[in-house]
This record gives sequence, C-alpha cells and structure tokens, in this order.
Amino acid sequence: MMRAQLLIPVGVIALGVALSSVYTVDEREKALVLQFGEVVSSRTAPGIGFKIPLVQNVVKYDDRILALSTQPLEVTPLDDRRLVVDAFARWRIVDAVKFREAVGDGGENFAKNRLDGILNNAIREVMGSVPSTAVLSDDRTALMNQIRDIARREANALGIDVIDVRLTRTDLPEQNLQSTYDRMRAERQREAADERARGGEAAQRVRATADRQVVELTSEARKQAEIVRGKADAERNAIYAEAYGKDASFFAFTRALQFYADSLKPGSSSLVTEPDSLYFDYDRFVKSLGPEAAGN
Repeated sequence: MMRAQLLIPVGVIALGVALSSVYTVDEREKALVLQFGEVVSSRTAPGIGFKIPLVQNVVKYDDRILALSTQPLEVTPLDDRRLVVDAFARWRIVDAVKFREAVGDGGENFAKNRLDGILNNAIREVMGSVPSTAVLSDDRTALMNQIRDIARREANALGIDVIDVRLTRTDLPEQNLQSTYDRMRAERQREAADERARGGEAAQRVRATADRQVVELTSEARKQAEIVRGKADAERNAIYAEAYGKDASFFAFTRALQFYADSLKPGSSSLVTEPDSLYFDYDRFVKSLGPEAAGN
C-alpha cells in the first residue's frame, strides 16, 4: 500500500518531466533550443521536438514576413532642400541562430529597433546623393531599390532579409511649406506675366500686319475702282458722243430725262419753283442746256 502511494507522485513527476521535454513548432515559426543561454540546436520544420528538461529551453521566432514602418525623418538632398521622409519595409528572419546571437533576449522588438536605424541610415545615404526633384518625382523605384539593397547588406548580420522598402511620404517640412508655396506662386505669376507679354507682343505684330494689309488692300481696291470708273466714264462718254452724232435732239431728251430723274428721287428735298419755271417748259429747258442739246 505504501509502495502504491509512492508510485503515484513519482509517476506524476515522471509525466511532468516527459511533457516538459517535448515542444512543438508551428509552420509559421522557427525554434531554437538553448542550453544555459547557448544555442544547441535549431528547428525550422513544423512538428514535435525534444529537449532536456530543466537544462534546456526553447525560444520561438516568427517565420512570416513582418512589417516595419519608420518614423518621419528629415533628409537633405544634393540641392540642400530639406525633406521629410518615412518608409515601410517588409522583412523576415532567415537565420534564427544568427538572429539570436545578434539580438539576444531582446527578440523581435530589439530587431525592429536595429532595423529602423539601418533603414534611416540607408535613406539618408541614398537621398543625400540625389536632388530633391528625383525624390519628389512619381517614379522612385530606383531609389527604393537602392535603399533596400543597402539595408539588406547591413541587416544580413542580424540574420534578417529585407525583402522590400517603400517610401510612403516625401514632403517638405511644415515650416518650409508656406515659403515654398509662395515661391512657387511667384514663379508661376512671373511665367504668366511673361506669357501675357509675349502674347501681347505677338498680338501687336498681328494687328500691325493686318492694318498694313488693310491699307494695301484698300489702296489697291480704290486703284482698281478708279480704273474701272475711268473706263466706264470713257465708255459712257463714247456712247453719249455716238448718240449725239446720230441724233442731237434725242441726246437732249435723254439728258433732260436724267435731270428730272435725279431731281425727283424718292426721299429728296421738296422742289419749290414758279409755274413758268424752265423746269415745267421742256423746250425752254432743252434750249438752256446749250445749242448742241437743242439741235441748233
């Protein structure tokens, strides 16, 4: 009976020792077996592992891709135009043994602090080698790849692989924004004034050319009109002369009719004359035109 009572505690202790010697590794984890703080084995494949109870312990690290966002950082590009930059990085523990030796008991939080410093140094190095226009452009892929490559080389000593780095913000410092906006506004206003001046100059040239062409065209038109009018008058006089040579009385008659038509046009002034005026006596009126018109 006493022996049975002693076997129960011994069995419980044995079971506890047996259970404490077993550990499991998830497919999302890496595991290290430590003995007095030194790494004695590592396990990356998922499954069950064994360790010496009380002497060895297991440390697990995340085997997934992790994220890190840097704090806003002021950088100075080649043109001394200060910028505020922050970045987003994706990283992964690739060598758990090297990672443990580098970070000790600090774990992933300590690694993030170290990686944050590495990224900041890489950002300063790359951004300081290019002008601000390259940083503020839409295509910053080359710059981000350079930052990633520098950070990857530095982080390799930590057992970490930097998979990707992205610049999430590249802005001017708040205290510089207003002055920059004012300078940009002044530049745009100057460009607008230059454009208006050039436009006014071009418009003046167009107006001057148009005015000259108007004068030239008008002068040419008047010249052609005078030539046509002169030819028409000559033809008219020739017709009149021919008509006079054939019938002087008919010529006088047409001259009289033309006079009456011109004096009685619609809208002309009223005609006031005496009843015995030449205007109402055709024969006397014709005689007043001259002996040629009267047929004498």
